Amino acid sequence: MWDDVIETSVVVVERARNMVEDWHLANTPDRITSISPSQHTMVENTESSTSHQHRLRWQPPTPGRYKCNIDAAFSSHRNRTGIGICVRDSEGTFVLAKTIIFRCIVSVDVREALGLHSTLQWLSDMQFDNMDYETDSKLTADAFLSTRNDLSEFGCIITSCRSFFRNFFSNSRVEFIRRQANEVAHALAREATSLASPTIYYDIPTCIETLIINEML
Repeated sequence: MWDDVIETSVVVVERARNMVEDWHLANTPDRITSISPSQHTMVENTESSTSHQHRLRWQPPTPGRYKCNIDAAFSSHRNRTGIGICVRDSEGTFVLAKTIIFRCIVSVDVREALGLHSTLQWLSDMQFDNMDYETDSKLTADAFLSTRNDLSEFGCIITSCRSFFRNFFSNSRVEFIRRQANEVAHALAREATSLASPTIYYDIPTCIETLIINEML
């Protein structure tokens, strides 16, 4: 009912699951300050949790490859959908970024699919390959990797994404990652909703500078 946006049950359930998992992760202890023999089992569990949290952080691609993170956001006040795209190399160094604006609000599944489509279109024009594309929309990643035909608006965008991918990329892949590993793209997508026009960044924009530095540590 919010802003009269109608969403499918699949999208609602996916968001609910993501929120529950994020809440559990946020409330899991990172470390134990003191250790005694009786706490050995507790330490093992904590180490396992810390390792899991480490895996949720952004990770650089393997040498010789690039990683592109993608996310979408919206502003009901401005009636805009924003796309954030960030490319980094195998050392985590910033390469390129772009923000894209759609002057309308669309459903969650459609805007995430538009994010992937806009990214593939842009980077095919830039003749990038050896790219790991990461989105925190499991629905988008699963649909892209599926062979199922879907005649909905979301499905048509995904079909176009597959066509771009087949025609312009020979050594790239599309993957799902958790939101915690996609903060840079999320910050860019939020920034996009306040901008007047699409922008390409050849230097790190201030809105993600701290995030980039922290993820390189």
